[in-house]
Amino acid sequence: MRNKLVVLVIVVATCFAYTKLMARVGSGSPPPDAPLEQQADLIRVYKSERRMVLLRRDAPISTYRISLGTAADAGPKRREGDERTPEGRYEIDWRNPKSMAYLSLHVSYPNPDDRRNAEAGGFPAGGDIMIHGLPNGWGLFGNVHHLWDWTDGCVAVTNPEMRDIWARVPNHTPIEIMP
Repeated sequence: MRNKLVVLVIVVATCFAYTKLMARVGSGSPPPDAPLEQQADLIRVYKSERRMVLLRRDAPISTYRISLGTAADAGPKRREGDERTPEGRYEIDWRNPKSMAYLSLHVSYPNPDDRRNAEAGGFPAGGDIMIHGLPNGWGLFGNVHHLWDWTDGCVAVTNPEMRDIWARVPNHTPIEIMP
């Protein structure tokens, strides 16, 4: 039993170190922007369906299966650390090609109402809600990540899907996150 515990500790420590190392390496080069007629003018996330749709002029142009925060079904994000994915209307306000996950687009959470509601409860609202791929170095897991919600409140897709989303979603694209 003790040997199994030692092996488990070594495996966990190795995975942690690998993840930290790969986070420093980054995602590599982001793809170029898609042609304007292929770019989204709205993102819609359906939390209960674990589905995200890119739209252009109200017509779907791409659909993705997603993973969310580990407590996504408990309602909208209320505060930092609650593991929930926000609900409401936001925008993509910046992007990070060198994030700890494969590329990332920042969602403008918290808005003033989110901040006010969290602070009324005595908590910080949190932030760093992103649309992103898998943690760097773990892309080989591809679609397996859909088997459970594993983020801290973000919206996760596969790495090839994230390349497509990065190319099709310009900054300031609105995003509606629904229950």
